[in-house]
Amino acid sequence: MRLGAYPAVLKDGSFAHQAYGTGQISERHRHRYELNNSYRKVLAEHGLLFSGLSPDGNLVEITELPDHPWFLGCQFHPELKSRPHAPQPLFRDFIQASFKEKRRRRRKNP
Repeated sequence: MRLGAYPAVLKDGSFAHQAYGTGQISERHRHRYELNNSYRKVLAEHGLLFSGLSPDGNLVEITELPDHPWFLGCQFHPELKSRPHAPQPLFRDFIQASFKEKRRRRRKNP
């Protein structure tokens, strides 16, 4: 079981990198699950981006679909660092992307 804070290295240009504004983060974990590395190649071939990895590259921390308006999954618990007046960067950017997509759809289908 992974408990506590662990570092992750973020891929330049990814949703996560844009949200955090840095190339390395530390987030809190509380789980027993990891992405099975034997599936990484096939998932990447079908469009999944592994945008956050452990410093040694062995553990996937964040995945994204780059062609989606904002699709991101993470292994850690971003809610543990979020506060009402200081939202965690992933939540903040997800909400911003949701509003942007809503406006885009309204313009497309008035």
